[in-house]
Amino acid sequence: MKAMGALCIAAVLSFTMAGCNQAPPDTHDADMKAINDLEAQWNKDYAARDGDKIAAYYADDAVLMAPGAPAMSGKEAIHTGIQQMLSDPALTLQFQATKVEVARSGDLGYSWGKYQMTATDPATKKPVNDHGSYVTTYCKPLRKCRPRPRLPDRRRSTERWMAHAEPARCRCSA
Repeated sequence: MKAMGALCIAAVLSFTMAGCNQAPPDTHDADMKAINDLEAQWNKDYAARDGDKIAAYYADDAVLMAPGAPAMSGKEAIHTGIQQMLSDPALTLQFQATKVEVARSGDLGYSWGKYQMTATDPATKKPVNDHGSYVTTYCKPLRKCRPRPRLPDRRRSTERWMAHAEPARCRCSA
């Protein structure tokens, strides 16, 4: 009888262990689509000049680095900075990812691409066009997480800007 009990316990444990070793579902393509969809909506929110929606994409401890402006650290500072940017009637911003990738683990992703921006030059009070590259890091859950810093790269300073991209430090709260 004891042998039968031990056999039952061994069988239950082996089934339990086998269930624990199952690979997580592959969500790579869905995660990449989620990032692309999020960035498409983000562009629409900039076109609509909706500062609340734009700021909502950022995590509480995110950092936004916009061309010619000091770094904005934290959601409140980002919201304030975005509202100031949107007060410029000439402001337009469009960005398009060249590459989107998600880690095999599915807990970290990034996009990089090109942006075009028009804003009023404070010195001349005339609209100026700017363009360059950006990097945004994302962390799981991708469908609920906020992007981490959008890092412009003004072509002249690729190494300096890219050195600030620290996706390994991405922390996310659902």
